[in-house]
Amino acid sequence: MGYGHWLPNDPRGSLSKDFRNPSLAPLGQIHHGRKEVQPSSPELNSFYAGAKARLPYPILWFNAEQRQTIGEAIGNVVRQHRLTCYACAVLSDHVHLLIRRHRLKAQEMIPLLMTGARESLLTDNLVPASHPVWSCDPYVKYKNSVGEIRTAIAYVERNLVKHRIGEQIWEFVVPYDGWPHSKP
Repeated sequence: MGYGHWLPNDPRGSLSKDFRNPSLAPLGQIHHGRKEVQPSSPELNSFYAGAKARLPYPILWFNAEQRQTIGEAIGNVVRQHRLTCYACAVLSDHVHLLIRRHRLKAQEMIPLLMTGARESLLTDNLVPASHPVWSCDPYVKYKNSVGEIRTAIAYVERNLVKHRIGEQIWEFVVPYDGWPHSKP
């Protein structure tokens, strides 16, 4: 998730358990987990208008050039660490990746991916040097069956349409091969 796009006390709910930035506390309580009843767009917009002034950095929306740089940086990490990526969508405010299980755990992969992308954005002068770019708590969900993996791939691909971003073709994304059933 890009910096500032899903805060701990987001009206939609969150996976946060505490505030890293205490100045956000007056905006509302933390609701752990996704709320059953989702807020209206005006309610969500009002929350983020109030939050914007309390954040130490501006909320960053990834434009086309930044999305391209992020995708290329992800590709570099995928190649360097010999990861298998089945799906990737770099959106305006977050990234979806589906990476096959690997000797590296998700908690090891995510910092590599986030750091690689941030460093590439800095190298290309696409973000201010002091900006963190990413939120602190990435969301990880393991997929354990062929059906779950196929569903996740479709979900990632649908996000490009949902967010009105054109097709993204990343050379590091490989066709799904039926893993884990296809493993040698």
